[in-house]
Amino acid sequence: MTVTVTIVDHPVAAEALTHLRDENSSNQFFRAEMRRLSLIVIAEATRTVPTRKVRVTTPLAETDGIKIAQRPILVPILRAGLGMLPAAMELLPDADIAVVGVQRDEVTHEPSEYVAKLPARLDGRHCIVLDPMLATGGSLEYGCKLLAARGAPEPLTIACVLAAPEGIAYLEKSGMNLHIVTASVDERLNEHAFIVPGLGDAGDRQFGPPN
Repeated sequence: MTVTVTIVDHPVAAEALTHLRDENSSNQFFRAEMRRLSLIVIAEATRTVPTRKVRVTTPLAETDGIKIAQRPILVPILRAGLGMLPAAMELLPDADIAVVGVQRDEVTHEPSEYVAKLPARLDGRHCIVLDPMLATGGSLEYGCKLLAARGAPEPLTIACVLAAPEGIAYLEKSGMNLHIVTASVDERLNEHAFIVPGLGDAGDRQFGPPN
């Protein structure tokens, strides 16, 4: 079982990430830059989407083209993953959408599921998991194992904005084939399991802190 990591190298992605890191960015601006960066990350993450050849007629001639072979499934991990969903839907307008809600215990940092709206079977369906922050890896492992249990083909694709080395190492022990696409692998996790230098809490910075 292998975990591969692709780091997006693009100046527009780097600028958007800089804006996300800035503590002075408003929630509105943060959401806009999350969408902007997500477009680039998800475009890279869809490089392995299965395709089929078609013939298309232009105003001048016939030529070869390609189409997505089967509708992929987008799986945002709630709630932070919702910020990546608009960009994913723009790139894959025919995709189906499933949601997984996983919350992390603030003391133990262990994940627990509070919602999972998934098809009963995912055999042959290319799944792209959306979660801006790969921190400890626990929530993403939990979500990916839910998909694998329903027959989702591996490698599962994970699109994120930031990843911590500890989270990648954790997923390498998961027993799954995973492909991680991220804008940056940061330095480390702090004692509260936040990515450093990171960008703070992606959910709170998009949607405001919970009550």
